[in-house]
Amino acid sequence: MKMRLSIGSSIIIDKDLTENSDKYKSKVVDLGQDHFMIDYPIHMETDRTAFFMDGTQLLVTFVDQLKMSYAFRTEVKGRVNRGIPMLQLSYPGDQELVKIQRREYVRVETPIDVAVNDGRGFDQYVAEDISAGGIALHLGQKEEFEENQRLSLFIALPFLNDDIYYVRTDALAVRTWEKDGRRLASLQFIDTMDADRQHIIRFCFERQLQSRKEAL
Repeated sequence: MKMRLSIGSSIIIDKDLTENSDKYKSKVVDLGQDHFMIDYPIHMETDRTAFFMDGTQLLVTFVDQLKMSYAFRTEVKGRVNRGIPMLQLSYPGDQELVKIQRREYVRVETPIDVAVNDGRGFDQYVAEDISAGGIALHLGQKEEFEENQRLSLFIALPFLNDDIYYVRTDALAVRTWEKDGRRLASLQFIDTMDADRQHIIRFCFERQLQSRKEAL
């Protein structure tokens, strides 16, 4: 079976999908039908070798031979020593890969709760979709935001392992539009902390991967 992942591919590993995770680098040294082998990962800031326990859930990103970037979830299956120590990780198959858009953030439709402060106090909304660059909210019977109005947002991100991460960020109102008879407001994030942006990106990847799994 030919995989997009190939021997020699450099990969980036996130240790935890829901916390401020460290990043590690490694390289694919062997491939199997449903797994792949890598060198022991090296922490990208400290250059220290990482030792992951069996069953550890990881997020892997890599660039294939066509220079396309992908992400997928994997699990540590064990250790092998064939002259060099290696980790064995599960490979879910090419159909489970999420393509990383280079020019725009991955956007997913999801009804998450968002509190918005327009300067008069917080009001509750439900999102239509979200990406690391912005969010669309259902207005219902609420008033429209003014164009370029600055807003404070408090966003709840429910991960699949039942952890909830709360993002605080400011946003600018971009436009109001309709979809299937519903009024929506598009907001663009501004002054978002890097850690919060990374959590949104991980949340979007996780939801997209889950949607593909449910569609199979």
